[in-house]
Amino acid sequence: MSCANCSATIEDALAGLDGVTTANANFATDEASVEYDPDSVSLAAVYDAIADAGYDPVDESVTITITDMSCANCSQTVHDALRETPGVIEADVNFATDEARVRYNPATASMDDLSDAIADAGYSPVRETAPGGTSGESSASGAAGESAADAARRAETRKQWTLTLFGAAFALPLFALMLEGLFAPDLLPETIPGIGLPMEVLGFLLATPVQYYLGKEFYENAYKAVVTNGRANMDVLIALGSSTAYVYSVATLVGLIPGGTYFDGAVFILTFITLGNYLEARSKSRAGEAIRSLLEMEADTARILEDGEEREVEVSAVDVGDRLVVKPGEKVPTDGVVIEGESAVDESMVTGESEPVGKTPGDDVVGGTVNENGRLVVEATKVGSETALQQIVETVREAQSRQPEVQNLADRISAYFVPAVVVNALLWGVLWYAFPATLAGFVGWLPLWGLVGGGPVVAGGTVSVFEFAVVVFASAVLVACPCALGLATPAATMIGTSIGATNGVLFTGGDVLERVRDVDTVVFDKTGTLTEGEMTLTDVVALDHTAADGGEREGETRADGAGVVTAESDESATSTDSEADLLYAAASAESGSEHPLATAIVDGATERGIDPVTPERFENVAGKGVRATIDGREILVGNPALLDDAGVPTDAAADARERLESEGKTAMLVAVDGRLVGVVAAADTVKPSAKDAVSRLHERGLTVRMLTGDNERTARAVADELGIPAEHVRAEVLPDEKADAVDAIQSDGARAMMVGDGVNDAPALAAAYVGAAIGSGTDVAIEAADVTLMRDDPDDVLKAVNISDATLRKIKQNLFWALGYNTVLIPLASLGLMMPALAAAAMAFSSVSVLSNSLLFRRYNPDEPYSLW
Repeated sequence: MSCANCSATIEDALAGLDGVTTANANFATDEASVEYDPDSVSLAAVYDAIADAGYDPVDESVTITITDMSCANCSQTVHDALRETPGVIEADVNFATDEARVRYNPATASMDDLSDAIADAGYSPVRETAPGGTSGESSASGAAGESAADAARRAETRKQWTLTLFGAAFALPLFALMLEGLFAPDLLPETIPGIGLPMEVLGFLLATPVQYYLGKEFYENAYKAVVTNGRANMDVLIALGSSTAYVYSVATLVGLIPGGTYFDGAVFILTFITLGNYLEARSKSRAGEAIRSLLEMEADTARILEDGEEREVEVSAVDVGDRLVVKPGEKVPTDGVVIEGESAVDESMVTGESEPVGKTPGDDVVGGTVNENGRLVVEATKVGSETALQQIVETVREAQSRQPEVQNLADRISAYFVPAVVVNALLWGVLWYAFPATLAGFVGWLPLWGLVGGGPVVAGGTVSVFEFAVVVFASAVLVACPCALGLATPAATMIGTSIGATNGVLFTGGDVLERVRDVDTVVFDKTGTLTEGEMTLTDVVALDHTAADGGEREGETRADGAGVVTAESDESATSTDSEADLLYAAASAESGSEHPLATAIVDGATERGIDPVTPERFENVAGKGVRATIDGREILVGNPALLDDAGVPTDAAADARERLESEGKTAMLVAVDGRLVGVVAAADTVKPSAKDAVSRLHERGLTVRMLTGDNERTARAVADELGIPAEHVRAEVLPDEKADAVDAIQSDGARAMMVGDGVNDAPALAAAYVGAAIGSGTDVAIEAADVTLMRDDPDDVLKAVNISDATLRKIKQNLFWALGYNTVLIPLASLGLMMPALAAAAMAFSSVSVLSNSLLFRRYNPDEPYSLW
């Protein structure tokens, strides 16, 4: 805020929100105090209102690792707990990554508050150091944060493996006893040798330690889920199933009820589930390797150059402005600009570009990239969390926290899944108890009948009706797997965003991944996107005074790098001095502009020995050209609209301009003191991959369009070279008109991806269904873009589409498996066709299979369409 009017503007913006009671903005303290009804308006809406008013409310973002979520219901519980914490603006919790991404107001919330909210909900946050910088910094973004999170994940994996080995040690003897009882029952004594107690007591002795040590975690989590949070999760199902088998067995052992014991089943249940948890934790760790491998690319030390002396320091000690020496084979310590030396740098880990990129003084380098050869001296421009590598990691993390819309389906199902499973199990347990003969007669013809003894009737009374009902209840509870459903979308999204990051394609969210797949039209900005963006002066056409007044003669020169050379002349044509004067006037006028065309003219004049001067007065006329005063004379350089506005006739240059534009060049008229004196032209070469990119997009069934500020003839010449139909080209579009042009394209229902440079095209990127910023290099924080393409290559647009399509297909595979598994096996268990131990094994296998299917996705090559489904 710069004045009291700013604070008044903010107050008005906030007062306009429903639910805001009072709003006071203080210019002196740079703070706003807002009283609002959280049931009517959210803190996020308050922040958005301030941002929409043109101001920047301060917030911070953090990624918190959570080690003990067991299903999607857990992540939803954590999400709700965080959203209810005062000061939290947004919260996204990802079960697949075991992370919560939280955006909060540092004036009212802290890292301790967030961690306490998670802990109070019954889960274990990995506590990190609170961020101390500007908005957007994350406590988990540094090396220390990563090692803390990784250590927690490793500890959880080791814990699950230790518990699995413990369970297996007791399960194996029970398994041997079960096999012997099934196939050689006469070999087993009725009592334990030397003790005289029934053999069932041995099962009790083996099962009880497992029930305590392996079951303890499930019981505690189930209690917190139901009692503390009022929500049932997967731990509730496991606790119910294993307890049912164990308690029933104990009751029969002490003679409270008749029937057999299922101690072996209770042990198998907990051991199988724990093994599944271990495999799941291990798979999650492998799925996050892409981010860790990026962070491992960072250099540990840097060599600072001071007064001609080199000294080695930790990378964290490097400050902006420090000069760093990077020798061949070493990593570039941090983002910077080359000030000495020449070399080739391997940037594949950031951009996906396989070929090393040549670097000379003035070129940018990215921290973590590898200097292939030659000594470089680099001046640090970004350090710490501001480096491109850290920005990439943060972008990927944020993308993984924001899930596609398809996840909403899974979340809605998960919210009711566990209660529905318990009700279903109770219902079928009661039905089997009340109507055993009827159900046995109905089910008996099925080929799987008999896996639990054949049922109470068919088994000839060897299994009591009550006992069989208990078995059905336990099996129906244990076979259900909400984990697979909760993992289906985030696991695939995590891999998809990681594939994108390693190939120089950054998605800002899983929702963006989903939208890219639905794109049917790709709209390219021309300059710098389809073309190199580096204009080169190609032609100088000077008109004599007669021509300028409407006569017929003109002298033409071509700028070929060796001076101004007359290409056409006769006795009435201009001399080389006239072309030099023309170029001097145009270059001097354009020296006040940063436009690529201006740079081409100035550079072209300098190369030909003409030194432009600084304008006495300069005005940039948006979308038309420039107006400047040079040596007391008014110079106009631009398109016909600029000269028409000034009342300068342009007919004398019509033929030359038409010919130049038909060659794909951009022609600019030059007028001095109200008189047309000539034309200068520059050309921008098409990128080598652009034609192939357009062709491949067409093959995929996408409509390709082009927007440009260039004139119609130049635009069509470039479009013709690229294979874009003339009717899909819109030329002479002013910068502030591009967003309207995108809206017009989408007005008939098209879903457009706008591809531009992310700066001048920001409004158009925001207006498009998907905005893609291309050629961003080290500048990955482009707010207007949904997708950031790190390389300067239009072919990466197809990569983005392929990755999106492949990820959504993988999500569908996972959901098909998760829903199909539950749809098939829950009824089988309910009909008495599965033993509880087998049901538990199936549950564990289900979630692991979803993660394994997602991990296979890591091999995908985004240069090709995904082939399966």
